[in-house]
Amino acid sequence: MALMITDECINCDVCEPECPNDAISPGEEIYIIDPNRCTECVGHYDEPQCQQVCPVDCIPLDPERQESRDELMEKYRLITAA
Repeated sequence: MALMITDECINCDVCEPECPNDAISPGEEIYIIDPNRCTECVGHYDEPQCQQVCPVDCIPLDPERQESRDELMEKYRLITAA
């Protein structure tokens, strides 16, 4: 699954630089995650780095984007090959 940022986001700016896929960017009111670039850090780290640094715990799995670990790894390969 890709991750998502909920409206509890406080715009603290700590998640964006932690994303190895550049999937996190400022939105109109809160940060957003591009689900096409989010691999939950598969291929880079054992755990999603944005979740690790988020002080308000507002980065859950996106229930609309169910992906297996293999699918996330394939997405990682496509992103890093470009």
